Amino acid sequence: METIAISKFKAKCLSILQRVKRSGKPVLVTRFGRPIAEIVPPSRRATGMGWIGSFQSRGRIIGDIVSPAADEKDWEVLHP
Repeated sequence: METIAISKFKAKCLSILQRVKRSGKPVLVTRFGRPIAEIVPPSRRATGMGWIGSFQSRGRIIGDIVSPAADEKDWEVLHP
């Protein structure tokens, strides 16, 4: 595991985070030689798509989606 001082991590934070994500290898951040944080790549579950949005681009709209599904004269509630 790569070890990096907090001052160097602060200066190059974004590039280090991208490197961890790309390589999959964790980085240990130290302060005065003592570990304070461990940067690890995201788990497979965290990077995968959840159930929200999982069917995006799988459906298609056929016909008019704005007008009522049935004709107004078929609705009993509208007739006194």
